[in-house]
Amino acid sequence: MNARAALLACGLAAFSGEAMGAEIACWLDRGVLVAPATAAGVSGDFIIDTGADHSAIHNTRAQAAGVEGDSLAGEVRLAGAQVPGRNLAVEDLDARTWAFPTPIAGVIGADVLRGFVVELDTSPCRLTLASVDTLPRAQGASLPMVWRGAVPVVDGAISDGPRARTVALIPATGLDAPARLSPAIASAPGADDKSLTPYEAGRAELRALSLGGALFEHLSVGLNDEAATSDGAVGLEVLGRWRLRFDFPAGRLHLISE
Repeated sequence: MNARAALLACGLAAFSGEAMGAEIACWLDRGVLVAPATAAGVSGDFIIDTGADHSAIHNTRAQAAGVEGDSLAGEVRLAGAQVPGRNLAVEDLDARTWAFPTPIAGVIGADVLRGFVVELDTSPCRLTLASVDTLPRAQGASLPMVWRGAVPVVDGAISDGPRARTVALIPATGLDAPARLSPAIASAPGADDKSLTPYEAGRAELRALSLGGALFEHLSVGLNDEAATSDGAVGLEVLGRWRLRFDFPAGRLHLISE
């Protein structure tokens, strides 16, 4: 059994019990969080994205399972947690997953995760989904986390050198870049089209980003789609500095220093 198959088997074994709070192995691919899961009967490697406004099954996997249509309903199982009766979109995810060395079955987003306390340590990569008040008290900085539409946002600050401004950022574990910013507050002259494409190099340099009292300088930053409801998003190339606890029920993002 290869390492990826062993991780999948380990993750699926954790689904046999009803209790929440199981810890499973995960991995980062292209800076994106991936873990084994099952959604509506489809098992495999899923992008786990706290910044995605909905969960989805890759249309190729749905078609292989004999499913037609643009949605699929069923239970989602991840890290020992079981969420019944979820509606998942069936979408073409090729633009988001083409760079991955192994097939991606889908995306598990904030619509599934928001009922849990989600803890992530990226070194080594371990993912926990827990119910309220089942984890030890978090130590370190924390940020208020509020919902803007169907995604969570936290406050940060950005600077291009001469100017600085406070921004509302989506903490997104499925983001392919250190950060992406809305075209309403940023531009990437000569690279705008490419900067919107996942995993492409057509990005601009951001002088500085501040989050949770930490400063990140000279980041490679792309643009968000113009339809985004926030000022931007921040990914694990920044967030991975800490052990993360997304306490969705309490509305806090804990940035835990090791």
